[in-house]
Amino acid sequence: MPVDELPVRHADAFADATRHPFLTAVRDGTIAPSAFHTWLVQDARFVADLLRFQARLLARAPRAAQEVLARGALALVQELDWFEERAAARGLDLSAPALPATTAYANLLERLDGADVPAALTALWTIERTYLDAWSAALPGAPAYREFVEHWTAPGFGGYVAGLAAAADAVGGGDERVFLEVVAAEIAFWDMAVATR
Repeated sequence: MPVDELPVRHADAFADATRHPFLTAVRDGTIAPSAFHTWLVQDARFVADLLRFQARLLARAPRAAQEVLARGALALVQELDWFEERAAARGLDLSAPALPATTAYANLLERLDGADVPAALTALWTIERTYLDAWSAALPGAPAYREFVEHWTAPGFGGYVAGLAAAADAVGGGDERVFLEVVAAEIAFWDMAVATR
């Protein structure tokens, strides 16, 4: 099935991942700074893990998917630079240990390295589509967090997600099991931050 049907078929799970209390608190400005900072540090670790996953996927992807994956990998390298700048401005240590939800997500990506290309592309699309929809739900964002919300809802990001959907669909993506695993990992990642006080 086309990957865009997955959030519709599993609307409740997708809503839990994209309308999470963490996002509401970022939008309203009620998020504890410590919770946001914990999430930011852990997300930087996740982006590094995602870059490794995406680079390996690029190496084994069909020719038609290579351009969107290559552009995405470059964007992740630039994203890590952006995280480093934001962390330095806030006095955060990006070398802090991974928390359990971050480790579990890294383990999921490592397992998906061994999955077939359609499943791996479904996973990557799910990660990015969830992220785009989640931060779109946080618009415009409280003043203290607005730069983050705007960064992750830029029009170019939406185009990238659409390109991943096309790549996944072209190889017969739409793996429901993988979609649900990634959505559960996303929920656990938001939960981790909300649990931090």
